[in-house]
Amino acid sequence: MSRKHFIFVFAAAFLCSAVFAAALEQATREECIAKCKEVAVVLQEKGREAAIAAVQDENGPFVWKDTYVFLVNTEGLMLAHPIKPGLVGKNIMNLKDVKGKMFVAEYVAIGRDKGEGWVEYMWPKPDEKDPVEKITCVYRIPDTDVIALAGIYK
Repeated sequence: MSRKHFIFVFAAAFLCSAVFAAALEQATREECIAKCKEVAVVLQEKGREAAIAAVQDENGPFVWKDTYVFLVNTEGLMLAHPIKPGLVGKNIMNLKDVKGKMFVAEYVAIGRDKGEGWVEYMWPKPDEKDPVEKITCVYRIPDTDVIALAGIYK
């Protein structure tokens, strides 16, 4: 094998392994559901403030792979967001994505009416500016006004 051929094969293998590793780092729908339900357990066992603190911790268990859990209440108030802490305390009910979709209002409607479901919209990945398709798990924590959310990027 020539040196050029070896370098090409090595570079191709490296790129393939990098793509494979990146694919492994993508969250799944199942993980989003499980993490939202884990937050519910924290809230029910340790209280609302403990759940908010756990979700707000950007190095905590509710930030993983390429996503995170965040919390809103049934009025659209952001309770916790580990990636965009500046949203905490703000009512984001009228927030729209780049296509004009009022996705927070949809979270709240699903949380209030069904208790759980999924919402599709456009949102940037952490540390990126351009929005991409995102589908978010909506899970209203039973007997509370808190909705836990976690999404995957398409």
